[in-house]
Amino acid sequence: MSTPEATDLARINYETAKEQFEMGQYRQAVTCLEQASALIERATPLGGDIQIWLVTAYQAVGDYPAAITLCRKLARHPNWATRQQSRRLLAILEAPRLASRPEWNVSIPDLNEADVAQPSDRKGSNPSGPRRPKPRPIREPEPIDPSQINRSDNQFIWFALISSLLILTALLGFS
Repeated sequence: MSTPEATDLARINYETAKEQFEMGQYRQAVTCLEQASALIERATPLGGDIQIWLVTAYQAVGDYPAAITLCRKLARHPNWATRQQSRRLLAILEAPRLASRPEWNVSIPDLNEADVAQPSDRKGSNPSGPRRPKPRPIREPEPIDPSQINRSDNQFIWFALISSLLILTALLGFS
């Protein structure tokens, strides 16, 4: 049984690992998740969540055997939600790999080792920062006085309506 201090440390490692995972730092996430898993009772819901994330992190770093092995263990976890999630992940991990041609794949370069570009290196950049237009105040439209509406233009509507009716009547009369 884990102590409250160990549980707190496991939670910290777990949250850190999720942040690292979301930033694409999968190897660091695996390390933090393994540490968190060692500190917590694995049969608890939190232990199950940590291990599910560990399966996903193993998959992200390409360690499919470790991911599948852990996922199979989690299929017998006491927590129902963990069992369900592990079964879904196991179906994905054990699914046959589809053959693809190299030209179908997009290679994403690793930017961790790239030189950090300066804003002034970009074409058309403004070294002092982007200019943001000042927001203009929104004005409410002025209310319209009904006595000032020109109703003489409405005669066209009557002309168009009557013309349409006459054309319709003529067409129906010919059929």
